[in-house]
This record gives sequence, structure tokens and C-alpha cells, in this order.
Amino acid sequence: MEIVFMGTPAFAVPCLEVLATKHEVKAVFTQPDKPNGRKMKLQFSPVKKKALEYGISICQPNSLRKGEDAERALEYLKKLNPDCIVVAAYGQILPKEILELPKYGCLNIHASLLPKYRGAAPIQHCLLNGETETGVTIMQMAEGLDTGDMLLKKSIAIQENEIAEELHDRLAALGAELILPALDGMEQGSLTPEKQDDTQSCYASMIRKEMSALDFEKSAQELHRIICGLTGFTKLDGKRLKVIRAVVCEDTQKDAACGTVINPEKFVVQCGEQTALQFTEVQLEGSKRMPVEQFMRGKKLKKGQKLGE
Repeated sequence: MEIVFMGTPAFAVPCLEVLATKHEVKAVFTQPDKPNGRKMKLQFSPVKKKALEYGISICQPNSLRKGEDAERALEYLKKLNPDCIVVAAYGQILPKEILELPKYGCLNIHASLLPKYRGAAPIQHCLLNGETETGVTIMQMAEGLDTGDMLLKKSIAIQENEIAEELHDRLAALGAELILPALDGMEQGSLTPEKQDDTQSCYASMIRKEMSALDFEKSAQELHRIICGLTGFTKLDGKRLKVIRAVVCEDTQKDAACGTVINPEKFVVQCGEQTALQFTEVQLEGSKRMPVEQFMRGKKLKKGQKLGE
């Protein structure tokens, strides 16, 4: 098939890789370069970097829905006349004119078992809600937000203490695994589209920074979900401390205040509802992320020390 691929972050890269080996990728659409770092140097998206490796034409419109950029993009797509447009975490909404342009329409690789977790952050919300399984859905795109008919779906179990970046990588690989049979099925007419049950849907909104704050009045189980889904943060001796990994433990202390260190050797913190968390990977402001064992070699904690202050 002649394919146009639309994607931006690392999640989309494995899909582009398999498409480039099995089909003819005529062009890649990705978000415009963004300034990054202290010098505000323009940074390419992961998908753009991969497209450059393959020598694929790149298009980076600011919008596909309005303005001169949208008009030029539509004309370019008409000229390419792709058999299918494959979309993976592109970051822009496709208008009706583009959705209806290819022979086989537009396919989206979505990192959830639709209709659950439609929206921008399905991986994070899945972990925040304590789900035990998730997966990838290949769907035929429609004008609504992730509302199109489902074509292929595959589930995986969420592992104990798995964090978002690990689940992200597994789902990215799963999406790449599913896209080729989905395209084959479209071409052969062997897929049976399944409508989504809107009554079973839930929305995975954009992540806000304040959602990562660790309120130790909450139970260890709830805080553990925040850490797995988002990376939690608190303060230690006035410095911002990111908590990248943690485990719920039984080393709780009834008379300890929430947010205090109750085991300084293992970095165990008292939480609400008589529960406790053991931090296992952290990053203190100005330092690299590291296992707690390494962190403790340079930072001595005291029993009763308060976090968040």
C-alpha cells in the first residue's frame, strides 16, 4: 500500500518502522519543531528523527483544520493520493476532508481497549485508576474523538508496580504488531468493524502537573497509582523530590504522622489509612534519577523527618 503516516512522540516510532519495511510510506506528518532547553533550541519530534533516517518526506503543518497550512496540507495529501492514512498519537484532529480522502480511510492506533479511555492520556489514566489490563485498539477514524469503529484489539496484563514509561513501550510495540494485519484485513475486506458502545466510554484527559503531587493523607495504594501513572513529587529538605517508583509495604507505624519517614534505611513513608510506601527510585532536584540504595549513600534520612515541607 501507499501510506501517509501521522505521528509525533516516541509511541508512534515502532509503527513507522514496521510500515516503512512492509509498505511505501509516501510522507510523514508530525507536529512542528518545538523550542527546548535553556537555549530554546528547536527540537525534532521522535517521529521526524525516524522519518529523516528513512529519507521520507516530512510535513509539519501548524493545523489541519484552518488557515493556509491546512489548505496546503490538504492539497499535498490529494496529490499523494494515499491508499490509507495511519495515525498514531499525532496530536491534531483530522477534518472530514482528510478522513474521507484515502481509499481505505484513516486508521488510528489507540493505546487503550476502546471505548474505555478515549482521549489524550489513556496510558496514564489506566494506571491512575488501578486497571489490571489494557491494550491497543486499531480503529477506523471518524469525526468524533476516538469514536470510530474498532477493527482490531489486543489486550495485555498490567504488571505489578509497572510504571507508565514501561507500559508505554509495551503498548507501542503492540500497536506496531497490530497495524500490519489491520492493513492486510482492510485490503482483503476480511475485517468486521465493531461499533463502540458509548455507554462504556470514559475520557482520558490531558495530564496536569498538580495531579502528580503526593498528598500523604491519602492511602499508600492511591499514591502508588499516582507514582506509577505520572511520577509523583514531593519535597525533601526544601528540594523537589520526584518519586519514580515505589511499592506499598506493611512497614506502617500507627502513631506516625502522614508524610513522615518511618524507616530511614529503606525510605519508607507513612501514608493515610495506616498504610506506608517504600520509595525505590527517586530523583532529587539537581541530581540524576537513581535507585534508592544509591540515593541513600549520599543522603541520610532521619526517622520522623517530614516530606512536603
